[in-house]
Amino acid sequence: MILLSFDTEEFDVPLEHHVDLPFEEQMHVSRYGTEKILDCLKQEKVRATFFCTANFAMHAPGIMQRIREEGHEIASHGYRHGSFRESDLKDSRDKLRELTGCPVRGYRMARMMPVTERAVYEAGYEYNSSLNPTFIPGCYMHLSVPRTYFLQENVLQIPASVTPWFRFPLFWLAYHNLPASLYRWLANRTVKHDGYLATYFHPWEFYPLNERPELKMPFIIRNHSGNRMEKRLTALIRYFREKGREFITYSEFTDRVRPQAVEK
Repeated sequence: MILLSFDTEEFDVPLEHHVDLPFEEQMHVSRYGTEKILDCLKQEKVRATFFCTANFAMHAPGIMQRIREEGHEIASHGYRHGSFRESDLKDSRDKLRELTGCPVRGYRMARMMPVTERAVYEAGYEYNSSLNPTFIPGCYMHLSVPRTYFLQENVLQIPASVTPWFRFPLFWLAYHNLPASLYRWLANRTVKHDGYLATYFHPWEFYPLNERPELKMPFIIRNHSGNRMEKRLTALIRYFREKGREFITYSEFTDRVRPQAVEK
């Protein structure tokens, strides 16, 4: 099973590099990238899960409609990408349901930051995908947590996939910078071992960042962005389809595995 997901948010990364990017320009980049992703998924006839901030959804109603109409799942990525209050858990879920008319069953914290499972459960979510069970200096130190799905505080945890060996992360940054064939080989070995792959990307990766030097994006983020990332996403989908792997949403995965999930 392949669980593709996209953290669909306002493009605030330049702010982390001391670049003052107006909000409308942030939204332009994210709208552009989301359209590219949807075009790819439609062409390849696969569905995915879009973890959306309420802020993005309020400023991109046409894209939210397209996500819904083309059969993808809408989950919550918080209210705004750059700030968090515990009340945002419920408020973002309520706003996304109001805007789209869709059930919102899952949550992913911005930047995969910690969030209490009790708060996630009380806000009405069934699953949480806010864990990258690896070690990345300055970001994550989660080598002691389970690599694969587990139950905690009545919420199904769906960590981002890492390899069974050395817990090498198979998230967006790896696919940008590894040789594409090596990433796909590692991902396939992980699917064989775990039975599934859960990975995530962002719309702004599909924007031509190399044409915008004033944004001051680091090379590891700009590498293979824009059209080259579109080609990589298409190649990833086709690689797994040729191997007979099924693409499902996070909610569908939750329905399948929750009965046997173990409390940690």
